[in-house]
Amino acid sequence: MRYYDLAIPSHLAAALLPDLILIGGAMLLLLWAVWRRESASHQRGVGVLAIGICVATLVAVLLMMFDRPTASDGPIAVDNFRWMVDVVVLLGTIAAIALGIDDNDRTGTTTAESHVLMLLASSGMMLLGAARDLIIVFLGIELMSVAVYALAGMNRRSERSAEGSLKYFLLGAFSTAFLLYGIALVYGATGTTGLHEIHARVAAHQLNSSPLLLIGIGMLLVGFGFKVASVPFHMWAPDVYDGSPNPVTAYMAATVKAAAFAAFLRVWLEAFPSEFASWHKAVVGLAILTMIVGNAIGLQQRNLKRMLAYSSIAHAGYLLVAIASGTSQGASALIFYLLAYTLATFGAFSVLVVMSRGDAAVTTEDISGLWTVRPWLAVAMTVFMMALMGFPVIGGMGFLAKWYILKAALQAPTPQTTLAVILVLTTVISAGYYLYVVMVMFMRPRADLAPVVGHTGAWTRFVVVACALAILIIGIAPDYTVRYATVGVPRVAPADSTAVAPTAARTAAAR
Repeated sequence: MRYYDLAIPSHLAAALLPDLILIGGAMLLLLWAVWRRESASHQRGVGVLAIGICVATLVAVLLMMFDRPTASDGPIAVDNFRWMVDVVVLLGTIAAIALGIDDNDRTGTTTAESHVLMLLASSGMMLLGAARDLIIVFLGIELMSVAVYALAGMNRRSERSAEGSLKYFLLGAFSTAFLLYGIALVYGATGTTGLHEIHARVAAHQLNSSPLLLIGIGMLLVGFGFKVASVPFHMWAPDVYDGSPNPVTAYMAATVKAAAFAAFLRVWLEAFPSEFASWHKAVVGLAILTMIVGNAIGLQQRNLKRMLAYSSIAHAGYLLVAIASGTSQGASALIFYLLAYTLATFGAFSVLVVMSRGDAAVTTEDISGLWTVRPWLAVAMTVFMMALMGFPVIGGMGFLAKWYILKAALQAPTPQTTLAVILVLTTVISAGYYLYVVMVMFMRPRADLAPVVGHTGAWTRFVVVACALAILIIGIAPDYTVRYATVGVPRVAPADSTAVAPTAARTAAAR
């Protein structure tokens, strides 16, 4: 087992090895992408090289995970929570680039920079998963966001894409201002930006009721709320998702959300456990609103892209339940849920890539009777819908993901019974639009005006099959994955248990 002293530059660089492989590979690939004339073959070649860089980075992450190194306190974490976040991010990036290769061919796009931008955005996401300092959190968010702003507007011939990109940029900049101002106020109250040091100084100087600190926490919550598209900070998501290219939408809905939630949870568990009573009610309120609004509006959608956008908002509410539990068990549940959600989301969007024709939206009418023309595609879409809904057996991985969040909520020192009940009820509501998709594929005749389902690209077929098999296999035999998700928790500050449930702690001490 290796030990990294993060005060030594060489040790810090070694702890950042996977991140350096990704960012270094992205910069070299950028030079190659702009060196040659634009063409369909060059676009595909850059995409394949980008996937190769992601695979090399994933290998480095897995080696670090199995080596289980430890490290001193520093600006980055060296723990399994970080490695599990990296695995989710890299799997999502590989799927997004693979879908992008075929989608670019379909739309006649010959520019290759989208693949490089995804690598750059993913390097920011990996930095977010590792951040144990608010300045590193800000750098990771900016590196991720600037690249994703450009990705959202990659289809320069589409007005909807330009509109979505502009909305994303304006509201993203607005949310970043809240986040940065919150960081400044927290620094003003504690004199540090390190997560562990913030908790230590709050405890040492009894800053729990400091107005400066509480306002800073509130602004951080608003900033993170925008990044994860929680209600009422969600208004940008449907338009941005609808206007972006399908692979980019899947990337934003799953991978960007995973990285933002990873940073959100680590900041809350490591820096502010002592302020649990102050931020807990706000997070509970956001979770309830997000679960209800996301599912209620999702019921009204017939545009599949917008339906998946509101589904993404609803899933943000489920993930907020894990944060509201305020425990390491909630962190483990969040990681497993992000993995299941990423697989199901990319699988569903890979089907949309197959069904898309030009800039027109794919509706439920377009997939009516899909079983009669592409049975394997209809079966795969059923697996993805069942996983997103959390249906046992067929969508077993999604079911287990929700089960672990429910378990974390109910077994928290302060049981989150209300959140658990609302999670179950809104999951039942979500069946109204997930099962509707399944119904039209299998129980309605193929519409006369439905588009002809064209050839499925090799990379898209790979994503569809890989995501469906992963959901089915992990759902049937989840033990191996769960074991690593269980140890993949951030280090919780020593006073966390008493901070999370002071009443329970005092009662136990009295006994």
